[in-house]
Amino acid sequence: MEKLTKNQNVLKWIDENVALVNPDKIVWIDGSKEQIEELRAEACKTGEMYKLNQDLLPECYLHRTAVNDVARVEHRTFICAETEEAAGPTNNWMDPAKAYDMLYSIAKDSYKGRTMYVIPYSMGPIGSPLSKIGVELTDSIYVVLNMAIMTRVGKAVFDALGDSDDWVRGLHCRCQIDEENRYICHFPQDNTIISVNSGYGGNVLLGKKCFALRIASNQGHNEGWMAEHMLILGVENPQGEIKYICGAFPSACGKTNLAMLIPPEGYKNKGYKVWCVGDDIAWLRKGEDGRLYAINPENGFFGVAPGTNDKSNPNALESTKQGTIFTNVVHNLDDDTVWWEGLDKNPPTNNAIDWKGNKWDGSTATEPGAHPNSRFTSPAVNCPCISSEFENPQGVPISAIVFGGRRAKLAPLVYQSKDWNHGVFVGSIMASETTAAATGAVGVVRRDPMAMLPFCGYNMADYFQHWINIGKTLDADKAPKIFNVNWFRKDDEGNFMWPGFGENLRVLDWIIDRCEGKVDAKEVEIGYIPNAEDIDIDGLDGITVDDINEMLSIDKALWLEETKGIEEFYAKFDGKIPAELTEALNTLKENSK
Repeated sequence: MEKLTKNQNVLKWIDENVALVNPDKIVWIDGSKEQIEELRAEACKTGEMYKLNQDLLPECYLHRTAVNDVARVEHRTFICAETEEAAGPTNNWMDPAKAYDMLYSIAKDSYKGRTMYVIPYSMGPIGSPLSKIGVELTDSIYVVLNMAIMTRVGKAVFDALGDSDDWVRGLHCRCQIDEENRYICHFPQDNTIISVNSGYGGNVLLGKKCFALRIASNQGHNEGWMAEHMLILGVENPQGEIKYICGAFPSACGKTNLAMLIPPEGYKNKGYKVWCVGDDIAWLRKGEDGRLYAINPENGFFGVAPGTNDKSNPNALESTKQGTIFTNVVHNLDDDTVWWEGLDKNPPTNNAIDWKGNKWDGSTATEPGAHPNSRFTSPAVNCPCISSEFENPQGVPISAIVFGGRRAKLAPLVYQSKDWNHGVFVGSIMASETTAAATGAVGVVRRDPMAMLPFCGYNMADYFQHWINIGKTLDADKAPKIFNVNWFRKDDEGNFMWPGFGENLRVLDWIIDRCEGKVDAKEVEIGYIPNAEDIDIDGLDGITVDDINEMLSIDKALWLEETKGIEEFYAKFDGKIPAELTEALNTLKENSK
């Protein structure tokens, strides 16, 4: 097969890796439908994938990973920056020379008897000034087919790259899927990612968290833009105007549901619509008009299956109906479809296979049939509410940035930061309380600044400084306003006070009104909160203006207690936390006394 590029940097790098891993043959991924179809057929022949009912789930396939390989492995994920300080205290660091030696010895000859697939891929629309290009080498058809959903792949990517050396190198070797020798290593100074001994999506689809966040956050730091773990959505009002919002939320805070929000009935009847630009990652850059613009660098959704259903997220469920790869879910042999916990109340009974490949009966099973982290990889274009701006190479202008977390008592339903730098502080102190599902301990506060703790590819103190530096390049009237939301406030009986889901549009509506200067707000100890009557509760059964006031109340003693945890977190960075954030912390302390 002919090579798809004449780029000497690419060809030299591929030759070096061919010599290292020793494949039997090399296949270049050209992105054609015919080639994808051939690879699907081959994967089905080897048992790597299973073809599902093509009438009910056209072009959909099932895959099972090894039982020891079902999630991202943070303790095995390294930032191999030139110094430990450059990686920072929140990342695992390994000396780059040592890491390369170790990885090369693990990878050596690991493609013997296997095929090397060369995947050229674009993060973002091909040719967009906000996009970046990567090349992943893999010995897994599963990886090829997932990357073909999650990114733009094929010859057009190499055409856009031309002779440039601005591309990210990725080597993935399945090896023996050995937990003890599993490593996902990032070399920011070389724009290189190497993943060995895993076949699970989050560790091997190198365009996703590895490139789009860990490597890209470092590129953005060097080049003056931002790679963020954020959804992007557009809210269209009855006049047809669309305002775009970015949102960062730790896991289990309803991020995907918010990205694909369905307006409540009253709003829908007035003509409100919500458009999804992205559910997970945003790349932001200043546009010619001085505003921040964002693209979603991905081309698909890599969603958690359990809990996704017609009520919780109908748009996500609809996205899975065609061209989707399901990983580690239940295989219903009766009609050759899939099932997972929380899909519906009718698990397959006597004729099903669980995620481990064992016979499974939903009526008597004591263990879940689908792995709690089982996944669907679906084309974004399937989503009923996908934005018409999804492919816009210039991105969409961002009016607001919203941070959130899961706090039972501390944070109000919504508050606005005082200015950009204070907003950076609000993002830096983001935290969630653990739920029973996550660990044995309930209510433990886990800090996750900007939801980037596992994904920031360099020292987080420098990352905070980068946010402040970006703010300096933006005019105050054009910079996105920064907010914090908390859908999870509880009353004294432990019940959630806010209904959440589609009703969250009521809060986004207020946020947009604030960005446009249409409503006033009250200054409180932590920033600005709404006047309760400005949150539209029309049609919300059982919720009064008094209830909203309660959801917006500030308990100074709790905030004073919170400052201790923030201080403790900041102390990890050996005095590198930007002065603007330390100052904001001191102000919060004073205000909370």
